[in-house]
Amino acid sequence: MPSPLPTPTNRFKQALRDGPPQIGLWAALASPYSTELVAGAGFDWLLIDGEHAPNDLRSTLAQLQAVASAQQAFGDARSQPVVRVPVATGEVGTALIKQVLDLGVQTLMAPMIDTPAQAAAVVAATRYAPDGVRGMGSALARASRWQAHERYVHEANAQMCVLVQVESVTALHHLPAIAATPGVDGVFIGPADLSASMGHPGDAAHPAVQAAITEAMATVRAAGKAPGILATTEPAARRWLDAGARFVAVGADTMLLASAARALRDRFAEGGGA
Repeated sequence: MPSPLPTPTNRFKQALRDGPPQIGLWAALASPYSTELVAGAGFDWLLIDGEHAPNDLRSTLAQLQAVASAQQAFGDARSQPVVRVPVATGEVGTALIKQVLDLGVQTLMAPMIDTPAQAAAVVAATRYAPDGVRGMGSALARASRWQAHERYVHEANAQMCVLVQVESVTALHHLPAIAATPGVDGVFIGPADLSASMGHPGDAAHPAVQAAITEAMATVRAAGKAPGILATTEPAARRWLDAGARFVAVGADTMLLASAARALRDRFAEGGGA
């Protein structure tokens, strides 16, 4: 009879605490084929987006399997998956988080967190009792490899990594308490929604927004947690890394494909190939 498998260690959670800044990529094409491709490119983490990309549980599962395939091909240290759920709190959110975790997700990103109570609810949804309210269904789940990880229900809580998104003026007001919430590992600043909340929609580069993000990162670090952000230009990414960001997404698969396609077309248009 094969030996029981150990519960997987969450390397992304470890790296947020002990490693260098983690460089990531947004995966928004909702395709396991493209996600497997970028998972082998060497980014530290990939964000499988269930909020703004057309992902459901089945497409999320397929992409988790694609990332696992890339890890097997290129080494386990390659991209660690992070899944963003579309609903963070409330009964619907709790049920969805349970299903996502049962797929094998160990790092969860929850959008639109405005209060410490909401942050605590997300943490509780990722923990088995008595530490939380996650439903017991590991015998049916990929997360435990259908009970091949014999001690999964005893060890899973310690491997869960919770990232909450702060992206409103209300959230900034509550940020010290949100960051201090037990079980929150990192706070991700959402520049686009934050700029809109501050009265500058579509202008995340506005000086007031930039100053608010800088201050927010300092607040998160003061709480002993990891600040993160999405920065789609190299100067912006380097600025936030210099400001102390611990995990930074430096692009998105949709944007990479669109820009490369346009650039290729433009080269031929300029040369009279149209």
